[in-house]
Amino acid sequence: ANTMITQVVEMVTDYEKYPRLQHHLRSIERNDKAIVFVETKKGCDQLTRSLRGEGFPCRCIHGDKSQQERDETLAEFKANKIPILIATDVAARGLDVKDIAVVVNFDMPNNIEDYIHRIGRTGRAGATGTAVSFFTDKSSKMAKELAHILREAKQE
Repeated sequence: ANTMITQVVEMVTDYEKYPRLQHHLRSIERNDKAIVFVETKKGCDQLTRSLRGEGFPCRCIHGDKSQQERDETLAEFKANKIPILIATDVAARGLDVKDIAVVVNFDMPNNIEDYIHRIGRTGRAGATGTAVSFFTDKSSKMAKELAHILREAKQE
């Protein structure tokens, strides 16, 4: 595990996830980028709508978006016109964006490999990064593996 990444795991209920996400997004530095991972396309759309309604500059990518929409969204994200990207795992595969400061697991992934893959989007090329994960009762099957990863990265 990458020690350049600060991993933060918050034990939350489903109701607490959204206010916690807002808190983390508000504390991001002005020119920093963030990716927020969600489990479903519907969740991706809903979260994006809610955040935009509260003034957060964000867009989403998922499998139902056309290639053109995805390309436009990624170009805006890379150029920092839109600093917050809401994404599903599938849509984020092969995403090559260097300077991502924060990764948020709004929904925990289903396995530890996807967790490592997601948080590896930050802390690249010698830069530091932060990964915030919202851990709910549904995520408990991953607890042991997650604890192991955090220990490996020296983050109890």
